[in-house]
Order: sequence, then structure tokens, then C-alpha cells
Amino acid sequence: MRTVIVVLFVVGLITPAAATSPSRTEFTSLDAVSRWINGYRVRPEPARLPAAVRALSQLGAFKDVESSGVYVGFIAGVISANPATADDLVGKMFPIAPADQWAIVRAVAYSGLPEWKGLLRKHAARLSSRQVMIDKYLDDKLVTLDRIPLGQRGSTFWDKVRAPFQHDKEPKRQDETTFDKSPELLDTLWGFYFGTGYYRPIGRMITLLPWASDHDSVDKLTVGSMAKYTLASNAARDGELLAMLKRARMHQSKNVALALNDVIDAAETMETTRMRKDALAAIDELKRKGPGYKRDVTTWSQIGQGALALGCVVAATAGQVEVGIPCVIGGAASSAALNFWNNQQ
Repeated sequence: MRTVIVVLFVVGLITPAAATSPSRTEFTSLDAVSRWINGYRVRPEPARLPAAVRALSQLGAFKDVESSGVYVGFIAGVISANPATADDLVGKMFPIAPADQWAIVRAVAYSGLPEWKGLLRKHAARLSSRQVMIDKYLDDKLVTLDRIPLGQRGSTFWDKVRAPFQHDKEPKRQDETTFDKSPELLDTLWGFYFGTGYYRPIGRMITLLPWASDHDSVDKLTVGSMAKYTLASNAARDGELLAMLKRARMHQSKNVALALNDVIDAAETMETTRMRKDALAAIDELKRKGPGYKRDVTTWSQIGQGALALGCVVAATAGQVEVGIPCVIGGAASSAALNFWNNQQ
């Protein structure tokens, strides 16, 4: 079953009464944490991260792995940007519900710190409910964010020729985590950027841009369109990000540079609405006509609703929390995201 990207970035969080910073009141409403994350790159306050993590746990934000990407990415980013205090930050995230400890494990692994394995080992005793997960990260059986492949190895001509005659006689290769099969990883990259302002997650998204013109895969077309739209929409309101994209285009291959130029132009002219409409039209056409050799869009209704919900992230990063409120989705309410997206056309 396809994974569903559900963006909950616009949801604020309620923290425990105790505050980690005596100079200000900690998060007392859902909106408070959203606004804090929105403005974090302008005014970093890493000491408040543990309180936010505990609040996320209390509100059940980590119950669904697929809807937690932006939060895990943000936690990983703040840890990455503060190596000198990373140990202290992680230590103050406890106590946290055992069921939610996976988020801390993944955030530490995704942080990219040179000594992230040592940090994970140090706190392993307090993360006992996720020992199997910890061991797999330490043994490199689970990949870190920087090592996740963009897509799976493409089928060769002979793979396609042999496929009708195999009839499952040979064991299928276990699917690995990739960006085309796990579009919620875009949330994680954005979360990392929110917590750091680093180019690294933006650079990863830039490599996905050619997928926005893919004619064979709904997966790649959707993820590429998501990357393209969110980059343009954020850059339209973030001068530093726009400058970053302009510097990056000088070092890209021709096909990436062409897509990136489109992103930059849309950001500078505020033509992101046109970009969204073009993406929806391209996706719809591929759904109707299918690729030249085969198509499989049986789960489109799920991936479509979740993917297009990234418009909520764009609204939130621009500080327009009230715009993002209709995008808060989950469970039976998942159609709200798609409705919100379509209503903006």
C-alpha cells in the first residue's frame, strides 16, 4: 500500500506546564508552536526544542509515522545545527511516551552529526522501547536521511520482457525507502530546512525537479511537482531561499537547471498558482493516458490527497497560519487537503 503524506506542520502544540526557559512562557496553545517553528530561522531558540518535542508527544503527533516527517526533520535539523549542545537537547526531551521514542531515534540518525551513533548509544537506555530500531541504525541496516536513494533501480528492457513469464517464481526484492515511494520524505527535508536554513535539504529537493516532467511514473511526477511547487512558493516569500536557488542553478545539469529556472521565475513573478495548475493538469493527463509501457494508479486517491497537502506547509512557512488551518488533515478528514488545494485555483 502506498504511503500517504499528511502535513501537520500548521498544527500548534500544547506543552507541559513546566518550562525549559525561565525567561518566557512555554507553549500554551496549538498556534504557539507553529508560530515558533515558522520564525525559527529568523530567531533560533534551540533550548526550547525539548519542550516542543514533549508537547508533540502529548498531542499524539508521533502516532502516525507518515504525518510526522516535518517534525522529525525539524528536530533533526536543530540537533544538527547545535552539535555542542546536542547531547543536552536530547537528554531534556525525556520523559516521552515509549510509543513515541522512535521520533527521537530517527531525528538523531537523520541529524547527520559526525558522532550521531555515539549520541544514540548514550541515550539508548532511555529509548529501550526502540532498541531494535537503534541497533539497525547503528548497524547501517536503516539508512539515514542523506543516504536515502531518490528512486529505486529502474527496470531494464529484459526485466520487462521476463516479467510475464516469472509468475512470482522468483522472490521479489524487498522495496527500499526511496523518495518516489515515500513522498513524506519531502516533509522531512522541509523540516530540516526550517530548523537550520541549510542548503543541504534544498539541494536534495532540487535534484527531484526533473521528475516534474516525468511521463512514465505518477509517483515521480507527483513528488517532482511537489518539490517544484513548494520551492517556488517558499522562495517567493523567503529572500534568502531565493538567493540560495539562484546560486545553486549555476552548478546544475541542463535538465535540472531548466526546471530550477522555472522555479525561480515563478517565485519572482508570484506565479505559483500557475505552477500548481500545470502540475495538476500534467498529473491528470498521465493518470488518464498512462505511461507508454504500463500504468498503476490504483492508489492515486490516497497519494494525491496527501501530496497536494504540501500547500499547507507553504502557507505555514509564510507565517499565514490561518491560511493553513483548513489543511489540517488526518484519518477521514484527509480530503480537506485536496479540497483546499483545488479551491485555490
